[in-house]
Amino acid sequence: MVLSAGVVVIRREGESCRFLLLRVFNYWDFPKGEVEPGEDPLVAARREVREETGIAELEFPWGEIFVETEPYGSSRRRKVARYYLAETAVREVELPVNPELGRPEHDEYRWATYEEARRLLGERVGKVLRWAAERSGCR
Repeated sequence: MVLSAGVVVIRREGESCRFLLLRVFNYWDFPKGEVEPGEDPLVAARREVREETGIAELEFPWGEIFVETEPYGSSRRRKVARYYLAETAVREVELPVNPELGRPEHDEYRWATYEEARRLLGERVGKVLRWAAERSGCR
């Protein structure tokens, strides 16, 4: 089983919240990537956010809580994605070039309201959104 780790990144705007979503082709998700051998999953999650968005300033006011998806992927390469919950004040997101791909990993980013995120995310990641909204009070 392959473990991916990521972060549901929330940015508050007054009384409302925005969730950072990244798009590859027509698939939206939160920043995440595979945990390297021997790497702590939270360290991997922070690394992935920094590599995929340029955001290094993350606060974890809810501690190191996380939620994991049900296993997914092909029978040869089953995956589980673990998501932590964090806040940032950073507005600007970079989609840097991945040296292995020669292009950015993602085609687009969006700071989405809860309702926008609910419409964009598939069922598996939608469950993660609901978990994050309940924990953070962001609806």
